Amino acid sequence: MSTGDMVVVAVFAACGGGVLALAGFAGLRQSRRIERSGIKAWALVKRSPGARDDEPSPPRPLLQFTTEDGRVVEIVSPVPATRRRPLRDGDTLLITYDPADPATVVVHNRERRLLDYGFIAAGALVALLALLLVGLVAR
Repeated sequence: MSTGDMVVVAVFAACGGGVLALAGFAGLRQSRRIERSGIKAWALVKRSPGARDDEPSPPRPLLQFTTEDGRVVEIVSPVPATRRRPLRDGDTLLITYDPADPATVVVHNRERRLLDYGFIAAGALVALLALLLVGLVAR
């Protein structure tokens, strides 16, 4: 591979790392914004319409809650059910929703901050490796 080709690969890798990091920062920012300015409500976990009866817990059930102005909102859960923390039909969860867009919610104690931090770390690592690659080519 020629030097020019290596530089092109490094530039694309750095751009990809930047996009990964930005996705992580955007996710953290949105979660914090909703937690800070949102409205708390209790949501009822409901079985998804397409879920099979023999399925113990659908991966992403529906969440139904009532907004401050009395509207009933039903959305797909933004977080999946896990073995350790299943989302069973009939459970209730504390959520915070965005008053401007009630379909945007943060589920308390199930935030995916670790995933956002993972995107940031992966993006920084890819960008750093791209810079190292450019440094090796520049020699």
